[in-house]
Amino acid sequence: MSKVIIIGCGGVGTVCAHKCAQHPEVFSEIVIASRTLSKCQALVDTIGKPNVSADQVDADDIEQLVALFERHRPELVINLALPYQDLTIMEACLRCGVNYLDTANYEPRDEAHFEYSWQWAYRERFEQAGLTAILGCGFDPGVTSIYTAHAAKHHFKEIHYLDIVDCNAGNHGKAFATNFNPEINIREITQKGLYWQDGKWIETEPLEIHQPLTYPNIGPRESYLMHHEEIESLVINYPTIKRARFWMTFGEQYLRYLDVIQNIGMSRIDEVEYDAPLADGSGNARVKIVPLQFLKAVLPNPQDLGENYTGQTSIGCRISGIGKDGQPLTYYIYNNCDHHKAFEETGMQAVSYTTGVPAMTGAMMFLKGLWRKPGVHNVEEFDPDPFLDEVARAGLPWHEMFNIDLEL
Repeated sequence: MSKVIIIGCGGVGTVCAHKCAQHPEVFSEIVIASRTLSKCQALVDTIGKPNVSADQVDADDIEQLVALFERHRPELVINLALPYQDLTIMEACLRCGVNYLDTANYEPRDEAHFEYSWQWAYRERFEQAGLTAILGCGFDPGVTSIYTAHAAKHHFKEIHYLDIVDCNAGNHGKAFATNFNPEINIREITQKGLYWQDGKWIETEPLEIHQPLTYPNIGPRESYLMHHEEIESLVINYPTIKRARFWMTFGEQYLRYLDVIQNIGMSRIDEVEYDAPLADGSGNARVKIVPLQFLKAVLPNPQDLGENYTGQTSIGCRISGIGKDGQPLTYYIYNNCDHHKAFEETGMQAVSYTTGVPAMTGAMMFLKGLWRKPGVHNVEEFDPDPFLDEVARAGLPWHEMFNIDLEL
């Protein structure tokens, strides 16, 4: 039994807190902390368990993080804050002797770019401190990497081709909304694409490459090649991979709105100045804003989408290579998650659910002593079997198909 701090009280943090609270035999105490104490306290009240409490922290501020950790002395911090804050949280963990887990890799505020190098640079410091840092324990990255590890352990002698496919076939009834933090979501989608082939990275224009793929219980959906961080570690840990790509579905209406947002400059992440009228009507003041942050403020809150959300997500790995028997093998491992069922259990839609449940499961693996290794590690470096057993029990069952047409 161990104490954890969950940093972040958005959709993913809400799901993770609910799921951790279902396992008091593992999570003896749970502290939910974010910049807004009232949001944390509201979630604590909703969960209604005596071992769950709230606190406040600005995760951009190392000293505030250190003070939080010293107040509560957790064994593990589950970082479900913004990717901008990964490094400050890791620094505070090192100062306080706390283990670390997150779901998304670091991204600087002033550049729409993400890669693991910033966090991998902490490997030696965490190892010397005897602390474990687990990176990317959401669904993608996270479960998709563990699916790959499962395939390598049980089915493949060599993995040659890996395609991670992510379909959201749900309908929230909004003209335009993002399923997680709008600022992070739009930064990610508008970046150039990137994939691995024959020992090198190949860059594409944003959403340039696309094709229809057929998803279980959903059918065909147009799928777009994007850059995604788990490929960066998977091609290192599985060097037989000749090509690795990531695909995500988007509806035509979503893409039309996104195109307009870019064309009118609302996806910019640099500051712009404008004349804002003073409240007393005495004139104007020169104000600086970041257009994408302003857009985030007026778009629907992803946490509020769940009530009317219908349909499913389908996320998985399509893999081909040489099987354990030396023969060619194609393999598809995936999960489908229902938006409405996720909402009924946690009050959040399936995109938050499919990230929050793996975060809880990875934390459980660490606290049970199954995923402990000093240093900084991506999830595929640990044994996939106990994780996949538990994540299925926790609400994300997985399915396998063998020797089928992978369409890719």
